[in-house]
Amino acid sequence: MKHKWVPSVIVIMLTLFICGVMLMDSRLEDGDSVETILYWGSTGNKVSEVQSKLKQWGYYDGAIDGVYGPKTFEAVKNFQRKNGLKVDGVVGPQTAAAMGITLDGSGAPSGYQPSRGGGAASSGDVYLLARAVHAEARGEPYIGKVAVAAVILNRVKHPSFPNTIAGVIYQPGAFTAVYDGQINLAPDEEALRAARDALNGWDPTYGAIYYYNPAKATSGWIWSRPVHIVIGNHRFAK
Repeated sequence: MKHKWVPSVIVIMLTLFICGVMLMDSRLEDGDSVETILYWGSTGNKVSEVQSKLKQWGYYDGAIDGVYGPKTFEAVKNFQRKNGLKVDGVVGPQTAAAMGITLDGSGAPSGYQPSRGGGAASSGDVYLLARAVHAEARGEPYIGKVAVAAVILNRVKHPSFPNTIAGVIYQPGAFTAVYDGQINLAPDEEALRAARDALNGWDPTYGAIYYYNPAKATSGWIWSRPVHIVIGNHRFAK
């Protein structure tokens, strides 16, 4: 005896499967998984971390409540717009890396390798520092790349600057690479190694908190800083 209902059951199952795939795809963007993005309606500690960073940098003026609402959404879009990222109000891997945070379940950013010294810096901090090195010191000798990373870390410890790596890098007007979008370029292996060496304590600048290229510097103020070492094309000052 033939069962005429079998084809109908198969069609229904296929339809449900396709709808499920379409629903999941509607919640993904650029390869992000549901567990690795923050968006309007998300809640929790990671949202609070995003809000805290955006508030520190002047993008957000709401409460640090861990609720991804309209103010957080607009602040994220403003941050993305300022830093050359896709402006969608969603904190995915690229936006999270720019903020110096690691999303739950996202793992280390692409290209990251654990620090040889086993330091306390997060994978997001290492990768963000490497991006700054790559953007600011491409073409410099290796020691010059470590030196740029060291300046950023020296600022983190200095009372006149923000006390996080992301805060220093994204401090308004601090680095040309942030303004022109080069901060979003993927770092090469040498930049990653330079970032790890600086985090492990190598400071070729001996405490410098400023550096500039005299062939490119446009700020008259920076020339007033006493230079105590020159590495490659950069002058380093305190």
